Amino acid sequence: MEQGYQISTGGAGMPDGWSRLWAPHRMDYLAGENRPLPGNDVPCPFCALPAQIDEDALIVARGETAYVVMNLYPYNAGHLLICAYRHVADLTELSDVERNEISALTAHSMKVLRKVSNAKGFNLGMNQGAISGAGIAEHIHQHVVPRWAGDANFMPIIGQTKVLPVLLQKTRSDLAQAWDQI
Repeated sequence: MEQGYQISTGGAGMPDGWSRLWAPHRMDYLAGENRPLPGNDVPCPFCALPAQIDEDALIVARGETAYVVMNLYPYNAGHLLICAYRHVADLTELSDVERNEISALTAHSMKVLRKVSNAKGFNLGMNQGAISGAGIAEHIHQHVVPRWAGDANFMPIIGQTKVLPVLLQKTRSDLAQAWDQI
């Protein structure tokens, strides 16, 4: 048996015949890695990213009031975040110009993802407040998650593990190159 692999046969923590796949990196994020939470000294990453080089920050495109960046903890390959430059938490705090640009960048992201990765559908959403599931509740961001037929196979459903077939840097490069072509 490989180290770290155990076949269970029943009961909590007991062998039950199921193979388990572990993604311990996710627990680091849930515990606060790269997240500004009470009690840690992590600055808001969405405020810090625009000061970096696009390739290093995984920024795909920049607008006047918002920018598009790869999600470091993606649900699917190509999972993007549309972030306001301004540090505000709630949709109601955005100006009309900011809301319109976030919407326009979201629509353009969908077009680029369709071209580059042949996405067949999308999940779009904003979690407003920590209670709604926002990982970084203090800085508004729109999720753009590309979807394909069969992308929700047994791995995330049974194994609680997502397999991403391409590195974030490669996806970012492909999307950034196609951004102005659409």
